[in-house]
Amino acid sequence: MTHDATRLSCSCGKVCLAARGTPIINAECCCDSCREAGAKMAELPSPQAVVNEHGATRFVLYRKDRVDVIRGLEYLKEFRLTPASTTRRVVASCCNTPLFLEFKGGHWLSLYGRLWSAETLPPLDVRTMTGDLADTAQLPDDVPNARSQNISFVAKLLAAWIAMGFRSPKIPVNGELNV
Repeated sequence: MTHDATRLSCSCGKVCLAARGTPIINAECCCDSCREAGAKMAELPSPQAVVNEHGATRFVLYRKDRVDVIRGLEYLKEFRLTPASTTRRVVASCCNTPLFLEFKGGHWLSLYGRLWSAETLPPLDVRTMTGDLADTAQLPDDVPNARSQNISFVAKLLAAWIAMGFRSPKIPVNGELNV
């Protein structure tokens, strides 16, 4: 681990991640899936809200090869909306802190923005999947509000995958979280 690693912890501190280098992109996702998952995770004991006031979930996307679990691997549990879901959300089961979202076969992790303090959270680059919202009038115009993943978003993900040699490291978890 290099000195430029950002350490991120769950609410109780039993799980610690280190994210090295610069994020791929900083985004808010407004998709139906993120809103549904956020609502379900909010039902857990000691929930940490992930959906904000305008229906978006804040993420900081990092290459998988730049995120390490420093401690607490035994507490990582996956949560899927359905058994067939190709995305999994990983939660620290010690305190039910949402940690990251992972797409099947994806080369990046979407780390939940709530892991950062307001002062250290990287600035927002884009809002995605705004087409899933019933009303987009309440969205701020501080960044692009893309109806889906725009070309810039996809290009940044592709550039990161190329830089990784088209690899997609596996992130182990310790079972499932039933929500």
